[in-house]
Amino acid sequence: MNSFSLNKKQKKNLYRVIIAFIIVATLMIIEHLTDIDMPFFVSFPLYFAAYLIVGYDVLIKSFKGIKNGQIFDENFLMAVATIGAMVLGEYEEGVAVMLFYQIGELFQSIAVGKSRQNIIGLMDIRPDSANLINEDGSVEVVDPDDVEIGSIIMINPGEKIPIDGIIVEGRSSVDTAALTGESVPRSVNEGDEVISGCINTSGMIKVKTTKEFGESTVSKILDLVENSSMKKAKAENFISKFAKYYTPIVCYSALGLALLPPVIRLIMGYGPMWNNWIFRALTFLVISCPCAVVISIPLSFFGGIGCASSKGILVKGANYLEALADAKTIVFDKTGTLTKGVFEVTAVYPEKGMSKEELLKYAAYTEISSSHPISVSLKKAYGNELSYDEVEDIEEISGHGVSAEVFGRRILVGNENLMNRSNIVISSIHDEGTVCYIAVDGIYAGCIVISDYLKESAKEAIADLKSAGIKTVMLTGDSEKAATRIAKEVGVDRFCSELLPGDKVAEVEKMLEGMNGKEKLAFCGDGINDAPVLMRADIGIAMGGLGSDAAIEAADIVLMDDDPAKISLAKRISSKTLSIVRQNIVFAIGVKLICLLLGAVGIANMWIAIFADVGVMILAVLNATRALRIK
Repeated sequence: MNSFSLNKKQKKNLYRVIIAFIIVATLMIIEHLTDIDMPFFVSFPLYFAAYLIVGYDVLIKSFKGIKNGQIFDENFLMAVATIGAMVLGEYEEGVAVMLFYQIGELFQSIAVGKSRQNIIGLMDIRPDSANLINEDGSVEVVDPDDVEIGSIIMINPGEKIPIDGIIVEGRSSVDTAALTGESVPRSVNEGDEVISGCINTSGMIKVKTTKEFGESTVSKILDLVENSSMKKAKAENFISKFAKYYTPIVCYSALGLALLPPVIRLIMGYGPMWNNWIFRALTFLVISCPCAVVISIPLSFFGGIGCASSKGILVKGANYLEALADAKTIVFDKTGTLTKGVFEVTAVYPEKGMSKEELLKYAAYTEISSSHPISVSLKKAYGNELSYDEVEDIEEISGHGVSAEVFGRRILVGNENLMNRSNIVISSIHDEGTVCYIAVDGIYAGCIVISDYLKESAKEAIADLKSAGIKTVMLTGDSEKAATRIAKEVGVDRFCSELLPGDKVAEVEKMLEGMNGKEKLAFCGDGINDAPVLMRADIGIAMGGLGSDAAIEAADIVLMDDDPAKISLAKRISSKTLSIVRQNIVFAIGVKLICLLLGAVGIANMWIAIFADVGVMILAVLNATRALRIK
């Protein structure tokens, strides 16, 4: 994490605390450790000056709250308790309560600042300008918003890439650490795609923009991060409701504690002891301040989201972080999630009368308009330039394949189901991998075997989840044979193969129906054709979100790179964050309830009240900041 420094407001508050502390400490030393008897007209103005120096903003806020009808908040509690103590002549306690309250507030402000730093660090990815190359070759520095699609921009070493695009000239390395958490720069050459928000670290490159700035990756990520605090977790909503009812209750309880016992004593013929009971009520008010809970819970979630963002895991809201902690089943798409999604043609089996070159040509032309990884691998294997002039009537058959008119002949390229529905008899094939069958004019022409490979960290990721008691399921549209191989290799608990996009949604719905109340289901896909199932799951996790609009839009959590280990890391961050939240709720409320009872019966004095308020808040905030350091 970067170094952290105090802002102007925090420095000002620190100076106020120091000045007030020096005044109070000096007065207490003189009064308690020396024989000097300070007269009232000397000690009171000094105590009062210290009180105003450290607490004037709390008094102003409480007055504004009363004026606006929002009486019951921590400022009101502090103002009433401290003014009451001063009126009763307990100057030390009155100033001390305000002083330690402000120390706690300053501590909390610094903790929030550190928590925000990981997220605000992402704001540094926002580019300030773009170097636009005009038609005459001149370079003009412009606002990224003014750059149109198809423009050529120049990015010098050390500059941020302002807009998504493709390199048309030059080679370099790009630093993606701000987005993915990865420290190793990625080499890029002519023809490679580069993503806005990354930093060009070495050579000068010229990039042809493929998106407007508002639609670029950097803009979408910043929108996501800025809106994440709007979506609150159930625990946060509970605390908000708790504080709404809790504060008025304790205020009226304190009023009752100040009035009822003296009145009862008067009725019974005893002295009322007003000062004693009013002081107990003021102590009760200080103890009851809900700062520890109200501050530490959102701070814990903020810390968890900040920790995740520093590791390339973008969480769209605390509610999704909380839900992920309750996930007992994680469902994976196969291609691009557990496997690399980089397909290679490993075998070509043409029928008699058809050459390998011809079979690849028909397959490549039929898939000319598709960007699916399998289609890309077929076109790459063919290796020659493709012309749309030779292709007509392209029809994509969802979950089955593609049909097209190529060189005047009707070509079908797809899976076994496509051949069966077209009544085409195929030859059996025993190779491992994804098999694409090709038919020409209704006659089987051969098949092409395409292989995908497991990601290096996939086994470890699944093993980590299973060791945490998470059920793992793999869904794929691939053949049962190919799916069985990957499922065994990676070690998932269960898998379903040969699924259409709609079938994946149906499978997820079936699993959701069989789950118990609090249990959640997460689905992880690469964002390609996964939008419906990502939205149907309790938590949608999109992998490889760097540059994928579909992933960023549809998912609740976006993993900025292709590492499956980030899934188990995200789960670990969410679980530990929730654990910290629960610890703070139990600790803060537990200590306060005990001290409230002690205060009501007169055992707890104002110094115990200060611990119950400020001490508990500092301990809870310290505990909350642990969420930033989850590994």
